[in-house]
Amino acid sequence: MLITKCPDTDKNISFSPSKVSSKQVPSNSGMLMLGIYRDVLPRVRKYLEFWQQEAEQIPNPELRFQALLSIKTKTFHCEGGSIYGLLAKDEIEPTIRFIVAYQTICDYLDNLCDRSTSLNPEDFRTLHQACLHALTPGAEGINYYQCRQEQDDGGYLIKLVKTCQSVLQQLPSYAIIAPQLHELADYYCNLQVHKHVKVQERVPRLKAWFTEHRGQIPEMKWYEFSACTGSTLGIFCLVAYACDPNCSQELAIKVKNSYFPWVQGLHILLDYFIDQEEDRIGGDLNFCTYYDSQQEIAERFVYFLSQADSSVAQLPHKNFHRMINRALLGVYLADQKVNQQRDVRKTARQILGSCGGSALFFLWNGLIMTRIRYQQIFV
Repeated sequence: MLITKCPDTDKNISFSPSKVSSKQVPSNSGMLMLGIYRDVLPRVRKYLEFWQQEAEQIPNPELRFQALLSIKTKTFHCEGGSIYGLLAKDEIEPTIRFIVAYQTICDYLDNLCDRSTSLNPEDFRTLHQACLHALTPGAEGINYYQCRQEQDDGGYLIKLVKTCQSVLQQLPSYAIIAPQLHELADYYCNLQVHKHVKVQERVPRLKAWFTEHRGQIPEMKWYEFSACTGSTLGIFCLVAYACDPNCSQELAIKVKNSYFPWVQGLHILLDYFIDQEEDRIGGDLNFCTYYDSQQEIAERFVYFLSQADSSVAQLPHKNFHRMINRALLGVYLADQKVNQQRDVRKTARQILGSCGGSALFFLWNGLIMTRIRYQQIFV
């Protein structure tokens, strides 16, 4: 039995590769929602409370503000990603511990880059070395802030990185999934660099990057490819499967090829879809603005969903993965931002109307989760 220490408690988390799992991966929407409310959300909140306490201790006021803001406003990223803890069965605890820490790194760095005091691509690349180090047990941390004015985070980012490393180094099948983890993370980190530089440089850089990879991906537009690179879901799925000592290289490759590009593309296009007005006000790049019309958005989103469903059909627990695709629709389209944008609300209804009853089921649950989340933030 392998033991790792939980950061916010003296309780040990164990991987027991030899035992037969006593849990089942949810195969229908009722089981999935029960697992989310009973097994996922309480763990996510526990870990986010810990990282919030850590963020409150950051000495630099700007770094502290962005760290706390990322946790406050992007909780649903950790909630959604942590659903993959259910795929890990008895190893749900360490899997969610990893997911919350890794997603918190991504959200924090995204905030630093979006509202940056710098437009230096080397700054963004150095910051995002943390994402790669977090996936590499034994990798030594660096001064991730070396290219920017703000420096002292009190060890916050390093703690997040080491938390991820501590889980991964004990995964029975980490070595099997490592190449795929790093491939997906490399895509993610490059996107963060290209999309945060000077406004006039962003689109040319992203188009050139797309051209480099065009022959390796299905037919799509440059902004759709960029969206596909911006998700962490493939990483979380790989980590969940790597809790099993019988995870094979074939499975790791299938997971990567299933999630990238279609599932990840659906995920991030939805994220940009609901943020259109917010990004317009903030002057941020939004991939949905490059579609010719709202009708095209609806058609392409439905196409991405159908391709995502087809791509995950080759995976174990295919019903679970297909439910995730619809849960993405439910969680994002239930967000209050949708009702605040007339065109977005109209298009959301069109998308849901093409996706069947299960998407509406997850929308209903998404509305409940959204109401609970907003009450927690503002009460």
